[in-house]
Amino acid sequence: MTGALRSVTSREAGLDSDRVRTIEDLIDEGIRAGVFPGAVALVARGDMVGWQSAQGDAQMTPERRAAALNTIYDLASLTKVIATLPVALQAWHEGRLDLDAPVQSVLTGFTGPHKERVTFRHLLAHTSGLPSWRALYLKAKSRDEVRDEICRTSLETDPGAKVEYSDLGILLLGFALEHITGRRIDELAGEVVIRKLGLHDTMYNPPSSLHARCAATEAGHGYEREKVGENGSKFPWHGSVLRGQVHDGNAHYAMGGIAPHAGLFSTAWEVAIVARQWLRPGALVGAAAVREALADQRHGAEGYPRGLGWVLHHRGTFFDALGPRSFGHTGFTGTSMAIDPDEDLIVVLLTNRVHLGGGNTKIQEFRPRFHAAVRGAVL
Repeated sequence: MTGALRSVTSREAGLDSDRVRTIEDLIDEGIRAGVFPGAVALVARGDMVGWQSAQGDAQMTPERRAAALNTIYDLASLTKVIATLPVALQAWHEGRLDLDAPVQSVLTGFTGPHKERVTFRHLLAHTSGLPSWRALYLKAKSRDEVRDEICRTSLETDPGAKVEYSDLGILLLGFALEHITGRRIDELAGEVVIRKLGLHDTMYNPPSSLHARCAATEAGHGYEREKVGENGSKFPWHGSVLRGQVHDGNAHYAMGGIAPHAGLFSTAWEVAIVARQWLRPGALVGAAAVREALADQRHGAEGYPRGLGWVLHHRGTFFDALGPRSFGHTGFTGTSMAIDPDEDLIVVLLTNRVHLGGGNTKIQEFRPRFHAAVRGAVL
C-alpha cells in the first residue's frame, strides 16, 4: 500500500507483538458477542502502521462477505472531522470564515430568539443550542429545504451555555461554507482533503462498481423509522440492506448522499492518512489551525471538553485509556478514530455495527476496552 503511511512490523512501530494479538482476540470476542459483524482496525505510530486487521464479515445478509483490509465503510459522523472540519479551517486560514462571526452574517435566514448570538465557533464546538437531530427529510426534499428547516428550528439552550452534540449545527456550518465558496461540500472536500492527500477510496456516493467492497449497514433505515414513529408511516423508506449508500437519513433522503455531517465513505488506511495530518501539521491543517482546533472551546459551557469538531480527552470517553492530550470522534455506523500526540499514536476502528440493527449499542462498552488494549500494546 502507498501513501503517507507505510506498513512495518509491530516492533518497528513500537508495539508489543504479543499484546497486539490480544487486540485481535478482543475483536473476535466482539464479533461473537454481537457487537458488530466484522471490523477493520489499524494502529499507527506517526507514519508507521504497526498493526492492521480485518476480521469477521462486511455483510451477513442477504449474502455473506468477509471483511478485508480494503473494505470501504460508511464513516457516518467521521465525515465531520475528515471532510468538513478541514474545509472550515482552510476557510478560516484564508480569512474567508470568521469563527466568531454570527451565523446570521452568512445565512441571513437563520433567525429567531437568541440566534443572533450563535457563531461559527459555537457550531464547531457543539455549543450553539441547536438540537442534536431532527428527521428533516420528512419535510425537506432538497438541500435548500434542509437549510431552511434548520434555520427555522428553535434553539433548545442559550448559545454557549451547554455542549450538545448537534448534526444540525454541522449541517448549518456546511451550508455556510457552500455559500461562502459557491461550491458544494463534496467539491470542497475533494480539493482540500481528498486530492491534496492523494486518497483513492475516500468519497461520497461510491459508484456501483465499488459496492462489492462496501460494508453493508442497516436494512430499510429501521432505526430512524422507529424514531420518527407515526410521522413516518407514509414515508417512502429505502427497503433493502444499504451497501454503498449513506445510512444517515438526512443525507440519504434529502441531500443526495452528500452532506457535511455524514456521507463520506473510506477505508481504515485512508482514515489513518487523514489522522496523520493532525500529528504532522502542514499539508492538510497548519500548526495554528491544529492549536485552535484542539483547544477547549467550551468557554464556560456546561458539559464535556470539545475542540473545534473534535472530542477532547476526558474521563469516561471512548479513548479514556489514551493520553491527556488525545482527541477523537465516532460515527453512528460503528466507526471511530483517536489520536494521541504524546505517543504519536493513531487508532482507527471501522465497523458496521448497524448491520445488526441501528439500536445495537454494544459498541459503547466495547470501544473503551479496545482502546485500553491498544494502549497496553504501546511500548
